[in-house]
Amino acid sequence: MTHLALQENNPDINDQLQLLVADGMSQVDRLIDEYLKSDIPLIEQIAKHIIYSGGKRLRPSLVVLASLTYGDVSAATVALAAAVEFIHTATLLHDDVIDESDMRRGKNSAHKIWGNTAAILVGDYLFARAFELMVKTGNLHVLDILSKTSAIITAGEVRQLVESHSLDLTVESCLEIMGAKTSALFGAACQAGSLVAGASIEQAQSMYTYGYNLGLIFQISDDILDYCSQDTSRGKVPGDDFREGKITLPLVYAYRDASDDDRELIHRTFVESDQCAGDFEAVRTMINRNQGFETSRQLAENLIVLAKQEIRLVDRNKDLLVGLLDECLNRYK
Repeated sequence: MTHLALQENNPDINDQLQLLVADGMSQVDRLIDEYLKSDIPLIEQIAKHIIYSGGKRLRPSLVVLASLTYGDVSAATVALAAAVEFIHTATLLHDDVIDESDMRRGKNSAHKIWGNTAAILVGDYLFARAFELMVKTGNLHVLDILSKTSAIITAGEVRQLVESHSLDLTVESCLEIMGAKTSALFGAACQAGSLVAGASIEQAQSMYTYGYNLGLIFQISDDILDYCSQDTSRGKVPGDDFREGKITLPLVYAYRDASDDDRELIHRTFVESDQCAGDFEAVRTMINRNQGFETSRQLAENLIVLAKQEIRLVDRNKDLLVGLLDECLNRYK
C-alpha cells in the first residue's frame, strides 16, 4: 500500500474561489441553460445529466477568476466560460464512449443510459454551441485560442488511443498527452478570461502558462489518486485507469526501474489486458516500490514553482491563484 495518504481538500481555498466567482458563475449557468434549450428534449437531458452532475466546474470558474484578476466579469467573460464548459462536457461525453466507462461523477455515464450514438452526437452539438458562444464575444483572438484548443484536445485523444497499451510511452510523451487532453483547456480558460478583461498579450500568455501547469498538476494528482484513493466521491471509481489499461505517469516512472517480474506483471495486465483478482493491489504496490507515485509528486512540485513564477507580477487574487496550485498537489500529499 502506498505511503501517500489522502487529506481533505483545503476548504478555505475552495470556499474563496466559489465566493469570488459566485456572481459570474450564476450568469454562466443561466447562459448555459439558455443555450441548451432545444426542440429535441434528449439533447438537454444528456447535456444537463453531465453538466449538473456535481463536478467542480473548475474550468469555467478559471475564466471568471482570470477576468476578475485583470478587470471585471463582462458578457464576453460569461460567454467564454459557458463555451469552455461546453467544450469540456463534449470531451467527457466522447471520452466515456471511447473508454467504455460506465460511471461519470458517481452516476451512470450518458452512453450507458442513452447509448453511444446519442452521447457522441450530443457531444458534437455542444462543440457547435461552444463555437456560437465564442463568436458571441466578438473577439477574434479568443476565438482563435479556443478553436485551436479544441483541435489540440481532439488530437490528444487520438494520440492516446494510438499509444494506449504501449509500454514505449515516455515521460515526455505522457506529459504531452496530458497537456493536450487536460492542460490546454485550463490554459486557454485563463488566457481568454484575462484577455477579455483587459490584460495585455504578455499578461494573458503568462496566465496561459499558469493555467497549463495547473492542468498538469491537476492531472498528475488525478492519476495518483486513481491508485491511492479509496474515496468514490471524486466521481471516478478508484482503479478505473488500471481496469481500462491506461498507462499513466506513475506507471511510466515505475516501469523504468521495474524488475523483470514487475515488467511481466505490467505487460500482462496492461498490454494483454489479462487482469485477475489482486492484480490492482499488486500493480499499486509495484508502482509505490519503484517510486512511481513519489516521482510523479516531485514533478508536480516542480510545476508549482514554474506556475508561481508566471503570476509573480499579478496584483489581484494572487493568493488564491497560488492556493489553487497547492490545493491540487495536496489532494494526495
